[in-house]
Amino acid sequence: MGLKSLFVVIFCCLILGCNQVRKVTDIITQSTARELYERNLQRDSLLFTSWKNDFERSLLDSLEVPLPYVENGYFYTKSTVARSYKLELQKGEILNIKVLTDTLDKKIFINLFEKDENFNSILSNESGERNLSYKVEKNGIYKLVVQPEIYGTAPFQLELYTEPSFAFPVLGKSNKAIISFWGASRDGGRRSHEGIDVFAERGTPVLAVTSGRVSSVTNKGLGGKQVWQRTGFLGLSLYYAHLDSILVKTGQKLKVGDTLGLVGNTGNARTTAPHLHFGIYDGYKGAIDPLPFVKMRERPLNTELKSSPNGKWAVIAASRANIRQGPATAYSKIGEVRLKDSLQVLGFSGNWVHIKFKEQRAFVHQSLLSIGQSISK
Repeated sequence: MGLKSLFVVIFCCLILGCNQVRKVTDIITQSTARELYERNLQRDSLLFTSWKNDFERSLLDSLEVPLPYVENGYFYTKSTVARSYKLELQKGEILNIKVLTDTLDKKIFINLFEKDENFNSILSNESGERNLSYKVEKNGIYKLVVQPEIYGTAPFQLELYTEPSFAFPVLGKSNKAIISFWGASRDGGRRSHEGIDVFAERGTPVLAVTSGRVSSVTNKGLGGKQVWQRTGFLGLSLYYAHLDSILVKTGQKLKVGDTLGLVGNTGNARTTAPHLHFGIYDGYKGAIDPLPFVKMRERPLNTELKSSPNGKWAVIAASRANIRQGPATAYSKIGEVRLKDSLQVLGFSGNWVHIKFKEQRAFVHQSLLSIGQSISK
């Protein structure tokens, strides 16, 4: 809190009384839903301690999930379990997080962390907020933690998916039209490809992928007929090259979907089929991979809350079962459980069950479990 904010709090405390100062402080500091909830709990209670400790432990697990990802399950009364998911994200993507329940009374806490030397908090929901979006600014590993309040039972559905932050640059085309990717060898290995190539029929419209302004148009060098776009004063430079013709002028304002020119093969593309070379340049880092900015992605088709087997506990029904780092056999085995071992059920994703065994989170195939067993712990 800055000095000016501190003076405001002190002034309000004197005028309104210290019973009101928390509300004023929350407005100034924009306290998260988790912070507000913790403040109102009895901090010396065993449930609070367990709830807080499970949140801290969730940052240490190694579970991974593919995107898009959907998980269904139940939040149970007096359950302190935090569900965590490790995600690999790229600059240019937008991560969407949605938690659906059949009631708005249940408090849900959503926290996103970026892994550096430690996990640094970068996004938290406010009270009542269930849908979050985050524009990824750096390639890396991220950790999402979802934890309900201690009291109250409700079914839930978690949806995680990414989408591109820009539109696709060639009218009527999709990912399948991208034939050459970032980093491909050029000129016998003397340089690498600083962009992507989107192949299309000559004359197909090339579209502005975002709003901005035309910074220059020219016909020279490797790119032939080319358009450069700036996304803002300190924004990115977008490069559209090998055009057959240019339909904009320097300084022209652009909005998403405006036609910049037509697909061609000018410049050093004279011997190749018509295509658009699309590149992105960051003023600090130089050329960056444009694919995450424009690649079309799958997303969950049905956003309605789905039913799942109702059982807080399950037992292993096979002689032994592998527990894995993610919901598929392609993920690493991180342990083994045996016949009649009891597992806490955290959720269901397809045929895989998100479980907690002792203090370890993992995934196990549903065919190896008997769900809904009443087991005292």
